[in-house]
Amino acid sequence: MSMRPPKLVEGVLLVDKPTGMTSHDVVYRLRRKFQIQRIGHAGTLDPMATGVLVMLIGKATKISQYLISVDKVYEGEITLGVNTNSQDAEGEVMETRPVPPLTREQVTAMMQTFLGDQYQRPPMFSAVKIGGVPLYKLARKGEEIEREPRFVRIAAFEMLSFESPKITFRLACTKGTYVRTVAYDLGEKLGCGGHLSSLRRTGSGKFTIEQCLPLAEIETMALPELEKRLIPVIDAAPSVAL
Repeated sequence: MSMRPPKLVEGVLLVDKPTGMTSHDVVYRLRRKFQIQRIGHAGTLDPMATGVLVMLIGKATKISQYLISVDKVYEGEITLGVNTNSQDAEGEVMETRPVPPLTREQVTAMMQTFLGDQYQRPPMFSAVKIGGVPLYKLARKGEEIEREPRFVRIAAFEMLSFESPKITFRLACTKGTYVRTVAYDLGEKLGCGGHLSSLRRTGSGKFTIEQCLPLAEIETMALPELEKRLIPVIDAAPSVAL
């Protein structure tokens, strides 16, 4: 009796990434749980961040570049008055400053100045490579080097609430935009500094957080259940021929 070859599993899986985990950690856990070697993701989320993580399984890894290049939507919180070396809550506090008596209107007006096309300098604590070395490795040694600004576009930067020193917001932007750098820059423009204290990706291209399943729930599934959740490649990227 001959053994049948294992069935090839392929498609796009939408995961709601938990906080405190890298995007690669999610790849590892899915690979281990379902014994599927060919898994990747389309667009990294920092460990602190939660939300839409587009996982690519099997042949779907071939559409990675297409899905990475789509626009993103985030919701998050900025804490004014505290600067960190990573521009987010994971870093070390470098400076604290008093927050002036800002009004909601003043903060909203300053947020509007971020809209449109612009160049953004990647933070030192990032995976951008210079001379083959990721910037974060240099940053951990206390080094600061010149970074080439990158072109980004911010389509929306809306205040959801403001209770000083906390601003909650919604941001729609192109790929490669560092939301923590937006948080830092807003703090500087307001004269008191600031950092990104929480972040949730709610949209990636046409995919939304409502379509995602928490990683913990996915890990309770058997493979046939997982397959029912997979979006076929042709639906995820109809204009890309494999």
